[in-house]
Amino acid sequence: MPASARGKAVLARPADAPAPAAPAPVVTYDGARETRIPVKGVRKATAAAMVGSAFTAPHVTEFVTVDVTRTMKLVEELKQDKEMQGKRVNPLLLIAKALLVAIKRNPDINASWDEAAQEIVVKHYVNLGIAAATPRGLIVPNIKDAHDKTLPQLADALGELVSTAREGKTSPSAMQGGTVTITNVGVFGVDTGTPILNPGESAILAIGAIKLQPWVHKGKVKPRQVTTLALSFDHRLVDGELGSKVLADVAAILEQPKRLITWA
Repeated sequence: MPASARGKAVLARPADAPAPAAPAPVVTYDGARETRIPVKGVRKATAAAMVGSAFTAPHVTEFVTVDVTRTMKLVEELKQDKEMQGKRVNPLLLIAKALLVAIKRNPDINASWDEAAQEIVVKHYVNLGIAAATPRGLIVPNIKDAHDKTLPQLADALGELVSTAREGKTSPSAMQGGTVTITNVGVFGVDTGTPILNPGESAILAIGAIKLQPWVHKGKVKPRQVTTLALSFDHRLVDGELGSKVLADVAAILEQPKRLITWA
């Protein structure tokens, strides 16, 4: 026996024994150069809801890039319409209306999953959620019975929802009972994203930035107003066919917005 091993008991580790776990990394903080923000209120509730949604509902996201030149022209025309004077008229208004038409044509997208009862609950009404960034954090108030509203009524409801959210006066009831949501990441210059479902809902539509881009139009490359839409949905109750139909319907309406009339 080598001199170095004398007086010591040497135990061999079995070949199949697991290797010792690596020590957990030590997280260090520099209080002099960091700011701590308490996680509470709306931000805490939002974080919990998003974690619950991400790890409960199997998300699938589909994308489509759309020529919205005609939609943008219609926005400008509506701003001059006497019936729309003083109302919030913007691309979000027409995209929201297009989504409502697509839901009317594909009602099974407007549903939720009841885990306790093991049932899919199809909603015969649309409470349209609009994700809003506020000083309190991200909130998602919804327009009750949005499916029953005319375009001017929808414009009024959107205007009131946005103003109330920015003033920090959104009531808890306004954030309950949503069925489908729209999030407009394009206002931040973002092309698109993969939105997370609002808890209890089956679909959420993300609107990307609307930009002037080269596009093949009537056989020629022309500058056109283009955006990318992303639809995330709960794959437990929405299959690829249904999700694709809804997204394709929204895109078709925005390419030819006169379909808001013929399909409404």
